[in-house]
Amino acid sequence: MNYNVRGENIEVTPAIREYVEKKIGKLERYFNNTPDANVLVNLKVNNNTSKVEVTIPMQNLVLRAEEENADMYAAIDLINDKLERQIRKHKTKVNRKFRNNLSTTPDAFAFNTEADEVVDEFEDDNDIEVVRNKRFDLKPMDSEEAILQMNMLGHSFFVYTNADTNTTNVVYRRKDGRYGLIEPS
Repeated sequence: MNYNVRGENIEVTPAIREYVEKKIGKLERYFNNTPDANVLVNLKVNNNTSKVEVTIPMQNLVLRAEEENADMYAAIDLINDKLERQIRKHKTKVNRKFRNNLSTTPDAFAFNTEADEVVDEFEDDNDIEVVRNKRFDLKPMDSEEAILQMNMLGHSFFVYTNADTNTTNVVYRRKDGRYGLIEPS
């Protein structure tokens, strides 16, 4: 894995870089082959609070986690735990689908990868402002798989293409903790 460690309001020292590479490098044990991935690590310090964001885009999976803590090293440890949980969930899900459908390879059940993120800011007469524009490929999946992907990304909703109807659907987390589904009529 290739590491891109950036710091905002903090100088990325060799000790911090080495600690990040050591901790995130431990995730390689979950893969048969070392993934050819660019690990994006963003370190921020504001008002004695450290925020760490890690994104690992791979061919069939995007691992992403962020954590805030007073101690930068503790935040990195917590990020590593979150990423390990995401990998275990993904592997369990893929293995379960593979057992249910033996004619299909596990890679067929991979999660979406996020494409380029574009930040687009503008103002109009009504003071409506778009501060972030995100683009990604919609891959066919069922609602259960979309909910798992939504939870792995830590989002409250997820847009996907329904594999059965080939229409765009949205799953979302309701205030009561259950899930909702929006389908076109």
